[in-house]
This record gives sequence, structure tokens and C-alpha cells, in this order.
Amino acid sequence: MAGDTTDLPTEAFLAHRNLLFTVAYEMLGSAADTEDVLQETWLRWATVDLGQVSDQRAYLVRIATRQALNRLRTVKRRREAYVGPWLPEPLVTTPDVAEDTELAESMSMAMMLVLESLAPTERAVFVLREVFEVGYDEIAEAVGKSPDAVRQIAHRARKHVGARRPRTTASLGEARAAMESFRRAIETGDPQALLDVLAPDVVLLSDGGGLKKAALHPVVGAEKIVRFYLGGTARLQATVTWTPTLVNGSPALAAHVDGALDGVMAVRVENTRITGLYFVRNPEKLTHLDSETPLTR
Repeated sequence: MAGDTTDLPTEAFLAHRNLLFTVAYEMLGSAADTEDVLQETWLRWATVDLGQVSDQRAYLVRIATRQALNRLRTVKRRREAYVGPWLPEPLVTTPDVAEDTELAESMSMAMMLVLESLAPTERAVFVLREVFEVGYDEIAEAVGKSPDAVRQIAHRARKHVGARRPRTTASLGEARAAMESFRRAIETGDPQALLDVLAPDVVLLSDGGGLKKAALHPVVGAEKIVRFYLGGTARLQATVTWTPTLVNGSPALAAHVDGALDGVMAVRVENTRITGLYFVRNPEKLTHLDSETPLTR
């Protein structure tokens, strides 16, 4: 995108860049792959005759969706060989994302994992329709299907997601309160306080990507998770601090070991208790946490 930044194609692309990033990220769960998709989208957009484009936003979303679909089919195969649980790449988000309840829920760790269970075209259709409220005809052009086929795919995807999404959605205040209780309990090493904030059937997923130590399988149950964390902390000869932050539109904690970023902990909260813990330690997924990522619908 080098050159004159005042030309019309560049202005149009930059005006919609945050939207395109959000669409692609919701489809891919990876900031690095999303940036590649945006670059490919720009290269194709730069060759378009704008005089033939009636709706620049829709046209750009269509290009980005096609490129994201191509990338998603490739990364799906790569993720099948991933070491341990795969979690989305966390993004530090602005407060306005957290205040947009629907957007925050759609990009939460819990929901992104549900989306990961959809087939690529189903995911694209669901994201465009349910999150961005794109019309069926427009989606059909983006995914190369007929409008009737897109309606059927959307119905199937909604049913799939509805059966797997969190049963209830905690308010921002409830999520912050639960996260703060968790932070105090883990920093003080208080097992009872941890048991009080964790639901009995809570599940921990930790993503080290084979590069950092992490549980290779889900850890299920509050008591197991308490032993897992407090035992690991006791053996660690270092100073561990947990700093509140906003990740993917929800309250989270950044873990620092001797001052260096070691991971990000996101949670799912239902009925004031934590039912899901998502700990990302893979250093390749922690490279976009030094600044906020602007996202929009």
C-alpha cells in the first residue's frame, strides 16, 4: 500500500480496514492470518475499477471473505496437527468493543471455539449474517453459493452454534467481578477462594503450541484446576503477577513472570462463576498484545 495515500482506492480501503480486520479475524481466530488476508484484499482492491462499484463496503467485505475462506481451509488442516489444545490468538481490545455486547460475545474465546467447530463456509455465513447482519444475496456472492443455499447453511450453522454456545452471557460487570476474585485467589494462593469462584465443572484449556509448557488435554473440574495452578505456582522459582486487561472484548488477565509477558488468561462466566478458563502461552500468539486492536461492525 505504498505510494500516494490520498488516492481513492486507498482512502476507501483505510476507511473500512477495521471492519475488514474484524470480519477476517472472526473467521480465522488469528491476527497474523488476518493481516495476510487484508494484504491480499488490498492487492485485489487496488486493481478494481471504482467506477463500476456501487457499494465499496460490500465489495471490500466480499473480497475479504473470499480470501479468508481460502486461508481458513488451509489453516484448518494445519490446526489438526497442533500440539495440545488450539486457542484463538488473543487481541487487546478497546472499551467500546466490550460495550458492544453482541460483538464482544461473538469474538469471546468461548464463542470463537464454537465457530472453530463449523465448516469453513458455515463459519463465513454465520459470521456475516449473525454478527454483521449482511443480507443473504450479498453473502451468496461472497461465498459462491445461491441465496437459497446460503439460507440453508445459515439455518444449519445457527442450530449448530446454538447447541454449543454458552448457556448464559454474563454482563461486563459480572465478568470483571469474577475475574478479580480469581486474580486475588490465585495471587494469594487461597484454594477455597478459587473453589468459590470456579464452577464445579469448570474446564481449563491451555495453549502452549509445543513451544511453552501447557496441559496437553483439557483439565476438568474445579478441584483439579486448583491443584494444577497452585501446585505449578509453588514449584515456580519466579515472581508471577496477573494484570487486568480487556481481551477479545472481555475482561482477562495478562500473566507476567519476572516482569516478562508469559501468557493471557480469558474466562467464560455463567451465573457469576467461571465455567471456562482459556490460557494462551504460545509466544507466537502473544505478539499483538502491546497495543489495542480497533475492531468494529
